[in-house]
Amino acid sequence: FPDIMSDVRPQATTEDVFDHTYKEKEGLKPPRVIVWKNVILMILLHVGAVYGIFLIPSASSLTLLWSVFCFLVSALGITAGAHRLWSHRSYKASLPLRIFLCVANSMAFQNDIFEWARDHRVHHKYSETDADPHNAVRGFFFAHIGWLLVRKHPDVIEKGRNLELKDLLADKVVMFQRKYYKPSVLLMCFFIPMFVPWYLWGESLWVAYFLPALLRYTLVLNATWLVNSAAHMWGNRPYDKSINPRENKFVTFSAIGEGYHNYHHTFPYDYATSEFGCKLNITTCFIDFMCFLGLAKDPKKVSRELILARIQRTGDSNHRSG
Repeated sequence: FPDIMSDVRPQATTEDVFDHTYKEKEGLKPPRVIVWKNVILMILLHVGAVYGIFLIPSASSLTLLWSVFCFLVSALGITAGAHRLWSHRSYKASLPLRIFLCVANSMAFQNDIFEWARDHRVHHKYSETDADPHNAVRGFFFAHIGWLLVRKHPDVIEKGRNLELKDLLADKVVMFQRKYYKPSVLLMCFFIPMFVPWYLWGESLWVAYFLPALLRYTLVLNATWLVNSAAHMWGNRPYDKSINPRENKFVTFSAIGEGYHNYHHTFPYDYATSEFGCKLNITTCFIDFMCFLGLAKDPKKVSRELILARIQRTGDSNHRSG
């Protein structure tokens, strides 16, 4: 079992705490500028992914298992890496683990770690406002994928520039990935997932490209996006009924543990993003195992007493014990 630090809230992590002093600017909103290149690329990506579904019956069982493995690795690059480690600093990782999570993050291809963590801190600090990159108040489509198809709101850019990001700038793994991000994505997100089944067990390059590369990539993208959209709209709010993020079991399953979203926005520094440990939470199991191996340490956890007090004070009376 990891050596859990209950109720630890380092001063350095205040960048992910909601800023109640922020006020949206009055008057007309800036015009929405569509980035047509992104629109076309996303359409082509999803068309390719749908085509990949029809190729599943022709794929070997090893290719299907490899696709699942690539899904889990790339998802961990987001959940255990960009999210819980680099955005929230909810635990500490050794250099070998940080390198693995960096490589896994490149396999996920959702912007480099620095940009992902910066935008995510802005999301927490200014959630559901104009400064939130994927403001769910603007609707499901915008929160899910639309925010990537238009220019950022000026407040998102401004607040992102004003964040304290010295920890990310000082992390050599993060900055190395940022410098070589494009070739790392080509290698990890597309080439390796395609090359391994073709070279090791004779899968056709066509199937190897569309399943473990393209379809897997698209599924990881949408699993992550569901945290921004569905988990901000549907579900109960047992910890804080005054905020939009919800507890959503489907998102918890698809995003390997990230759907306990009302809890997460209430206690963003908790390494497990949940009070229920490893239940439907592969990411927490992974971090616990890394702690067991000595590759991670100091996972931060909220005390049971604080959780119960918060449920009584601000919850929606729909708390479940597990």
